[in-house]
Amino acid sequence: MMKKTYTELMKLESWTERLEYLKTKQAVGFQTFGPDRYFNQRFYDSTEWRRARDYVIVRDNGCDLAVPGLHIYGGIIVHHLTPITLNDIKESTDALFNPENLICVSHNTHNLIHYQMKTNELEYKPREPFDTCPWRRQ
Repeated sequence: MMKKTYTELMKLESWTERLEYLKTKQAVGFQTFGPDRYFNQRFYDSTEWRRARDYVIVRDNGCDLAVPGLHIYGGIIVHHLTPITLNDIKESTDALFNPENLICVSHNTHNLIHYQMKTNELEYKPREPFDTCPWRRQ
């Protein structure tokens, strides 16, 4: 598996180019941790993870794939560019917290990265104030 880095990703200007760089080409339902999923969940509840996550959100200004102006409204996912493994968690490798392996993504972008969708299957539309309650638009 090719090791992907934030530095390399930042050389790509558009959201589409960055998405194509990050796509995992895995099949839907691909198991990463299986019966050892509790290791994964314990990791994502750790203080160290929350600290790394907060750093990345600030670094990327809460923008999808760190593209300026593509702000994520709602939940931000901090995604590992090169997927982590059970061994990474057990051995506490650099891949877990290294900002070079982390990027902010929206839920939709995260699904595009992992689930074999073509980019045009989900058009990226930037969020706008009150876009979920149009009666409040001014």
